[in-house]
Amino acid sequence: MTAAQPSFTMGIEEEYLLVDRDSLSLAEAPPELMDACKAKLQDQVSPEFLQCQIEVGTRVCATIADARDDLKRLRACVSEQAAKHNLSPIAVSCHPFADWKDQQHTDKERYSDLQHALGGVARRMLICGMHVHVGIEDDALRTDLMPQLCYFLPHLLALSTSSPYWQGDDTGLASYRLTVFDNLPRTGLPPHFGSWAEYERTTGTLIELGVIEDTTKIWWDLRPSHRFPTLETRIMDVSPRLEHTLSLAAATQAILRMLWRLRARNLRWREYDRFLVGENRWRAQRYGIAEGLIDFGERTIRPFDVLLDELIGLLAEDGEAMHSLTEIAALKDIVENGTSSTRQRRVHAEAKAAGKDPGQAVVRHLIEEFHADL
Repeated sequence: MTAAQPSFTMGIEEEYLLVDRDSLSLAEAPPELMDACKAKLQDQVSPEFLQCQIEVGTRVCATIADARDDLKRLRACVSEQAAKHNLSPIAVSCHPFADWKDQQHTDKERYSDLQHALGGVARRMLICGMHVHVGIEDDALRTDLMPQLCYFLPHLLALSTSSPYWQGDDTGLASYRLTVFDNLPRTGLPPHFGSWAEYERTTGTLIELGVIEDTTKIWWDLRPSHRFPTLETRIMDVSPRLEHTLSLAAATQAILRMLWRLRARNLRWREYDRFLVGENRWRAQRYGIAEGLIDFGERTIRPFDVLLDELIGLLAEDGEAMHSLTEIAALKDIVENGTSSTRQRRVHAEAKAAGKDPGQAVVRHLIEEFHADL
């Protein structure tokens, strides 16, 4: 029997770094800043693991237009309140020149427990990500769509890459964030589960043994949310530009609707071994969109612009149903003008050639991009 159509509602979570507007170095969020943000945004804003981070989350949104309005409001509020303390948020997965050893974690029991559980690995977590929730209310359906969606995770990562620098060095990677994050346990591509009962039985083993208190401590690239009836993609770097965030969220929503649509017609997307999908994950992490991804069906490496054109065509029916065709088509802007990692490197090179501080130039660029669409 075909499951009832899911709601395909959307929620977006973003993590930001706070920088001093003069030095452009990371700065801790003063209590007054968090208090002011909470007074305006309630539970849509929260501190993150490190004191220089802040997290926002949209409401449950029916359309991408709703998500745009809410996320714009969240970004604008954080920016407005930060400016009162001579700070600015930047939406980037790694600060270009900050040193993780100089950062302090937020004084909350949850984060103290995390530091104790993860040891030195936790201290290096000077990274930010973007999570997209899509409403899939049926547990069995979530289990069925998870491995099919995994095929597209490298595509989403490649388009989102925003972390080429670490402690002032060009890492050669488009997403160094994943290199740091993958040091944690229970990360990477999710295993395949044949049923919801198998998922609960497997994760429940760790809960019953007291290894983790619940599935929020499972940090796969894609997981069923512990708190909401959603599938949550966690693989993407956070995007400096609001409109790029929305395009990536719209694509995530439309891909899931496409997979559900195939299922309703007694079809499905072919599931490939994690080893093969993991190779595309690495290519996206290393090169972003620059070197293409493997087309396992055709057994060839295909340029990313070709892959994106095919994906946009594949999602046409679903983008129309979700009223997000414009946002999905706007992914071409990333291919034409480069991911954030590409743009950061461009700014870095131009500043260096002009005899300016390249790291500071990149941060100024990131501040500008954060505010460009507000």
